[in-house]
Amino acid sequence: MRKSSIHRKSNETDICIDLNIDGKGAHEISTGCGFLDHMLELFSKHGRFDINLSCNGDTQVDMHHTTEDIGICLGNAFNEALGDRRGIKRYASIILPMDETLVLVSLDLSGRTHLNYKLYITNPKVGEFDTELVKEFFYAFSRSSKMTLHIKQLEGGNSHHLIEAAFKAFARALRNATEIDEKNSDEIPSTKGIID
Repeated sequence: MRKSSIHRKSNETDICIDLNIDGKGAHEISTGCGFLDHMLELFSKHGRFDINLSCNGDTQVDMHHTTEDIGICLGNAFNEALGDRRGIKRYASIILPMDETLVLVSLDLSGRTHLNYKLYITNPKVGEFDTELVKEFFYAFSRSSKMTLHIKQLEGGNSHHLIEAAFKAFARALRNATEIDEKNSDEIPSTKGIID
């Protein structure tokens, strides 16, 4: 069972996460930010990851610490649940449309961290959420999960649509990359014999 539980407490946030990679998309999400809740709920649904997540953060300041720390914790949860990454497909890419928007996500569960982020979000806020925090979330997630991640806007302009398309595409690519490859289910997908 590819599951993990993470608890991280700092002076800025207190976060608890239960993750089941091989789930059905069930979720209970409470971050203190409605828009971030929405993005994480659809991440769970489209990835078919079961996620229970609660965050008590210093939202009286802004959403920065909450968003970044959730990215750190979710990345840690995936890294822990995947273990040595034996049997996974490792790579995945998707181009996802959402109305006028088209977003590419390509990733490698390589054990090496890299984020190439090219979303051009024009509005500084969606609801109470600062849109510059989208990059902070994906950077934190990719770093703590030891993932190479490329996110690229191909078309679009609506800020809500761009962010939502990015989260949906990320979920579906991550779902595909974490799937067990039936032809190589006992192998680590690297000529080095380890992913680290």
